[in-house]
Amino acid sequence: MRIGGFQRLTLVDFPGKVAASVFTQGCNFRCGYCHNPELVLPRLFQAPLPVELVFDYLSGRQGKLEGVVITGGEPTLQKGLADFIMQIKEMGFAVKLDTNGSQPEVLSSLFELNLLDYIAMDIKSSLDKYSRVSGVFCDTRKIQESINLIIKSGVPYQFRTTLIKEFCSQKDLCDIRLLIKKADHYVLQPFILSQKMVDGRCHQSQYTAMEVELLKSKYDRSKLDGK
Repeated sequence: MRIGGFQRLTLVDFPGKVAASVFTQGCNFRCGYCHNPELVLPRLFQAPLPVELVFDYLSGRQGKLEGVVITGGEPTLQKGLADFIMQIKEMGFAVKLDTNGSQPEVLSSLFELNLLDYIAMDIKSSLDKYSRVSGVFCDTRKIQESINLIIKSGVPYQFRTTLIKEFCSQKDLCDIRLLIKKADHYVLQPFILSQKMVDGRCHQSQYTAMEVELLKSKYDRSKLDGK
């Protein structure tokens, strides 16, 4: 496990739980608007944190913290991910995984081993725009497979999309809804411009706050009708 960051307390990243967050190094996407370039671009990597630092902290927080969020970067690229989660679970913590959905075979294995208590997957755009959004060639069959695995897993989940006009027109959002038509939890989140992004030249066009609320009222709901 290459750990690029460790947040000892979060009240917002694991629904319903007080948690810590582990940030893994490395990602196979290059989304220009990503706010974590130090976890994505190898030239910005710092020396990984020792895994023992995480476990030492967690051992002292048993009975106080409820869960651990594993995010990135893209955690499913980590060779030791399953073993890392097993150790966390053995300590009595629930585990939430954040993923871009590009490694369905890893997700399938984690589900089979009953290692996840919650999973969140970013859906970047409609499938035909995926390679443009991610900045690399993307096999969208794997994205679809991950979506289906998550829906059928029985594990609580959330699908989410960052609202960027170029990649999230109303047609794109309609296509995404068809893509996840059997899902019951989908969230739209506004894009926040930052000086710290994967592509420093990236100045994405933004929806206004009113436009965001209108889109959320139409597409962002805890229960999709499945039609």
